[in-house]
Amino acid sequence: MALELVLLILFLVLAISIISRMLYHDHLPPSPLALPIIGHLHLLGPLIHRSLHNLSLRFGPLFSLRLGSVPCIVVTSPELAEEFLKTHELTFMSRPELTSIQTLTYNSSFIFKPAGAYWKFMRKLSMTELFNSHSADKFLSIRDQECMRLLRLLAKKAQSYEAVDLSEEIRRLCFGIIGQMIAGKSAMTVPAREAWLMVSEATAIAGEMNFCDFNWVWKKLNLDGYRNKMERLQRRVDERLEAFIVEREELRKKHKKIDGGGSQVGQREVDFLDVLLDLLDAESSEAAEVGFSRLHIKALLADFFSAGIEPIAILLEWALAEIINHPKMLEKARKEIDRVIRDGQLVRESDVPNLPYLQAVIKETLRLHPPLPLLMKICGKQCKIGKYFIPENAFLFVNLWAIGRDPTNWENPLEFWPERFLHLDGRDQTSTLIDFKGQHYQLIPFGSGRRICAGVNLTMKIVPRLLAAMIQCFDWKVGGSDCNKMNNNNVLDMNEEPGLTTRRANNLVCVPVARLNHNIIDP
Repeated sequence: MALELVLLILFLVLAISIISRMLYHDHLPPSPLALPIIGHLHLLGPLIHRSLHNLSLRFGPLFSLRLGSVPCIVVTSPELAEEFLKTHELTFMSRPELTSIQTLTYNSSFIFKPAGAYWKFMRKLSMTELFNSHSADKFLSIRDQECMRLLRLLAKKAQSYEAVDLSEEIRRLCFGIIGQMIAGKSAMTVPAREAWLMVSEATAIAGEMNFCDFNWVWKKLNLDGYRNKMERLQRRVDERLEAFIVEREELRKKHKKIDGGGSQVGQREVDFLDVLLDLLDAESSEAAEVGFSRLHIKALLADFFSAGIEPIAILLEWALAEIINHPKMLEKARKEIDRVIRDGQLVRESDVPNLPYLQAVIKETLRLHPPLPLLMKICGKQCKIGKYFIPENAFLFVNLWAIGRDPTNWENPLEFWPERFLHLDGRDQTSTLIDFKGQHYQLIPFGSGRRICAGVNLTMKIVPRLLAAMIQCFDWKVGGSDCNKMNNNNVLDMNEEPGLTTRRANNLVCVPVARLNHNIIDP
């Protein structure tokens, strides 16, 4: 009798579980058939944004997946993106804290931290010290310096007709700019290649679809060794960041002078790292209220180096690759630059507003190659979108890559055609008014709303000017390199590397050919 009672209870529990699951899934958007335990993970390839795009062709612009035990919602249309990210912005304010991000940033990533007191404090601090209009002017000399350093290197390579790995040199430039913005000249004591190689490795690992993020048992057991791999990388990152901070602390001690029992920094210019270290000494401040610590400084440095180097470098690489593959567009951009810039002058940041075709090239590059192909959010509380209920803690994937290639949004979406962002006589150009600052959901490569990328303005200071200078000063010859993979049409291979970002699968290696009198860039 007791055994029968136990079996009856087990049967009832199982029946209730099955019925609840059926009712629960009836409230979710359509979904393909799932497998036990892993759910739909088997449907995702290395390039996750492409896999989700292919699924959207079968299930529509709004569908659901179950990755392990986590419900996920996938959006591939601008209208639905606006519904989730604008209408229900407060519900989808936070980003999921993935194992890789937590490990690499001491579980303190400003970019991935939930929208609470710490996030608000760090957002305010970074905007005040680094990303406002005053800072843009303050750091202009750094951007000029790094731009000129790269142009002079290219001019030297052009004299010997020597190939240049632009992927590497662009990342070196980005590290130079971001590093000096954060820590002044002392940042240049860090080996640039070592720094951005760690950043590249981190973004590649973070972009893997790690099963332990979607199954709590797997996460606890660490059966696939993923956590061990992340911890090894984190130890290398931590060692570099700690040495960097210790060096700055020693420099600060050296420059401090005792004055009437107090202390003050000498004549050395104070930078962002100084501001962060000063916060540690504050006895009563907003920083103390959020528990600001040394680990937060390291997490912030890791955030800014990764978010500052990769997206800018990726955008520049793709823009160069596209115009190299489209010589007529390259020539059109060059003619515009030559028309605006007087003879003997190098293009400057202040010239960019007068270069609409160049700006259209960058917009078109962002449409086809958003540096971050998937915008990831997490549902803060259950909500209703249309006829569907989205459960609390569900992951939201907004497929920016797919939205940029949707034929319902764009004419000839697979064609690289910057003219779509310009007025053309006799042709309706609805995309003329589209910008990428988060208001037009056909093109939101930097996100939207309160959590739009804080560095979008910095990116748009660096990329157009450098792209214009590289077009103005050089022709570009490709081919014959192990890094450049050419397809049957003798154009650059435009495949992507798996990872969190849409980095090119192969480095961009070109031979610069001088086209101007390089007195304008000689020291």
